[in-house]
Amino acid sequence: MTTKKTAQKPTATGSGSRKSSSSILIYINGKLIPKKEAVISVFDHGLLYGDGVFEGIRAYNGRVFRLKEHLDRLYSSARAIVLKIPMTPDEMQKAVLETLRANNLRDAYIRLVVTRGVGDLGLDPRKCPRATVIIITDSITLYPKALYEKGLSVAIASTRRNIPEALNANIKSLNYLNNILAKIEANLANTPEAIMLNAEGMVAECTGDNIFYVKGKHLVTPPTAAGALNGITRHCVMQLASKVGLTAEEKLFTSYDLYTADEVFLTGTAAEVIPVVKIDSRPIGDGKPGRYTQKLIATYRALASQEGVSIPS
Repeated sequence: MTTKKTAQKPTATGSGSRKSSSSILIYINGKLIPKKEAVISVFDHGLLYGDGVFEGIRAYNGRVFRLKEHLDRLYSSARAIVLKIPMTPDEMQKAVLETLRANNLRDAYIRLVVTRGVGDLGLDPRKCPRATVIIITDSITLYPKALYEKGLSVAIASTRRNIPEALNANIKSLNYLNNILAKIEANLANTPEAIMLNAEGMVAECTGDNIFYVKGKHLVTPPTAAGALNGITRHCVMQLASKVGLTAEEKLFTSYDLYTADEVFLTGTAAEVIPVVKIDSRPIGDGKPGRYTQKLIATYRALASQEGVSIPS
């Protein structure tokens, strides 16, 4: 990895201090470049056609949480669209860690993007000889702290999830227009998130998060076949369920099951675990974050703060 002469290499300290957002360094194709100079070609097919894949990853207390799982999913998504990533997973991991180190970040959000690369104005991916690799490391606040304590009010969108035969949700691609259309509905309804149903009317996921409900001692989430992304945080929460006294399962369900649930919550790398207390203006349970949701929030945060690949100092 090389660094442009214009980019000063930050001195790492053990204090957890960080560069300001305006002065962060962005990794692009092997170079660390100042944010204001970090650009890609207008002929990049990631820009022209949403042709590429990405991952959102978190670092806590100087460790990158579930980095291997995120990289495995990135490379699986790339294989599914016949996109050759010009780095091995080990090289990618080193690049992620070096970018965090260069920006002196111990707690961060990492956006890892691989596009088809520069081509022409046609669709043909064969015209793109080499993929573009971008690593952005910065902070993120998806929801205000108060919403983790009071819970979200969400709406069910009329926009249906893409059918798997058209674009499989397990491909974490740059083409997010389906989700954005549902997000626009959430904005118009003055809610921070929207639930998406699949073509058969079954609950799939939200615009940027997976969804769970609790009924009795059962924790339920849609299967990936319903149109849900196989989320890393989703999988982690299912593993943690038994620690809080729940049995986790995947099964198809409808909006009725959400309306009549004891508790509902969302999961995602950026969102972590966040309670839902209203859906379509209907209160869920007693209209407050449920006790199992609160336990899972605490259990997940404890795990994320202790586990992960260390960022070099």
